[in-house]
Amino acid sequence: MFSHHELVREMPNLRRFAIKLTRNNCDADDLLQSTMLKSLESRCSFERGTNLFGWTSRIMYNAFVSHYRRSVRFDTQFDPQHYIDQETVEPDQEIKVELDAVLGAMTQLSDDHREILAQVCVEGRRYAEVSEL
Repeated sequence: MFSHHELVREMPNLRRFAIKLTRNNCDADDLLQSTMLKSLESRCSFERGTNLFGWTSRIMYNAFVSHYRRSVRFDTQFDPQHYIDQETVEPDQEIKVELDAVLGAMTQLSDDHREILAQVCVEGRRYAEVSEL
């Protein structure tokens, strides 16, 4: 068995090891916390006189591998990104601003000119056809 003080002394080394495994400070902190908890829960199985860092780093490595395997199996199998991409809608603020500008310009036109633009641009008629009307 080991004391809490001995375990706390190993934390900087364990954190460096966690950063090497995860390559991410936040994930390393989570892994370190999980390792400390598992070490405290299993401290009765620690044999006095053996290397505490070696024992705790093995716990950390096993936790990391278990988490990695679980994430590979489930995160990629049920990855929601495909569905999110289908549901994505582009922002329409620029279109609304342009539409407001067009509507403002249209109100300044006479009724005849507004009708001609509506037939050509909205209804898709040809200029020759609109001129005959």
